[in-house]
Amino acid sequence: MGRRILFLGPPGAGKGTQAARLARALGVPHISTGDMLRQAVSEGTELGKRADAIMKAGDLVPDDLVVAMVQERLGKEDAACGYLLDGFPRNVTQAEALDAATGGTAVEVTILLDVSEDELVARLLSRAGELGRADDNEDTIRTRQRIYREETEPLIGYYPARGVSVIPIDGLGTIEDVFARIVSSLAEEDG
Repeated sequence: MGRRILFLGPPGAGKGTQAARLARALGVPHISTGDMLRQAVSEGTELGKRADAIMKAGDLVPDDLVVAMVQERLGKEDAACGYLLDGFPRNVTQAEALDAATGGTAVEVTILLDVSEDELVARLLSRAGELGRADDNEDTIRTRQRIYREETEPLIGYYPARGVSVIPIDGLGTIEDVFARIVSSLAEEDG
């Protein structure tokens, strides 16, 4: 049975890795707004052209445009039996707009990857070193963590108030360990 799942967690928690893996296992699309924006731009869609102009100007793509893109994506046939959202909604305003656009609560369950900030900083510094990304220093990483706490963490309260479960998952361990916890927790949720 398909599910409408949202992955939440701070930068570096492994959302993209786990969401892609779970999407394959469930046979539903993994909808990453970053990937979706890049695809819309490369395909030259009307929304993609608008987003491209905004991004080239160095600005963030506004919520209404991202909501429209997500809504369009959720309307495609492969999402009819479920999907995994990764990277959107990023805040309560976006969640409300997405719910309004889809005519109800856009997600059925939220998976929250839980990893301590110190562990995340260590992970991201290690990844930055491997990738040679000098712009990823401890200050920028901690700033992204702060923005997550301020903007995205309120979703952890938003969804339960709408009857959507938030399942906390320990994000420490191997990719396989974390994935096994996610699958087990979803099975219990369905139980």
